[in-house]
Amino acid sequence: MSLTSRRTLLASLAGAALLTGCSGGSDEGAEGGQGAPSVSQEKRLKAREARASADLLGQYDEALAAVPSLAARLNPLRDEVERHVKAFGGAARPSASTSPSTPPVAEKDVLRALAAAERTLSDRRMTTLVDAPAEAARLLASVAAAGAGHAYLLAED
Repeated sequence: MSLTSRRTLLASLAGAALLTGCSGGSDEGAEGGQGAPSVSQEKRLKAREARASADLLGQYDEALAAVPSLAARLNPLRDEVERHVKAFGGAARPSASTSPSTPPVAEKDVLRALAAAERTLSDRRMTTLVDAPAEAARLLASVAAAGAGHAYLLAED
């Protein structure tokens, strides 16, 4: 083998090694290179967050059914949570028109429970956004901030 062909072979092998080293070695980031989240990951994240917001919406509906006198205070927050469901691509459901619960429930207990639910969800979303795709991270940050604001308003007395 001549010196030129050895150099060509070595250069080709080195180039192939570099190309192999730069690729992710898996199809996980196929949508935008290594480390880039796939479209399906973003869809799963949004679907999960839509469900979480829908669950929170259900808690607001239960609270309103248990203590209808809180409607003026809770309805604006409930409406915003409903918008969060839609922002994540979920289908908002109409507010529950259930009758008030039979055992009396203290307003402060209802407010405390909703504040805790909002705070917990907001904290989880803040943790999740670190690894989320850029657009989803912005949405998570916005909704998490709103949730933290809701928690503050619910806890204030």
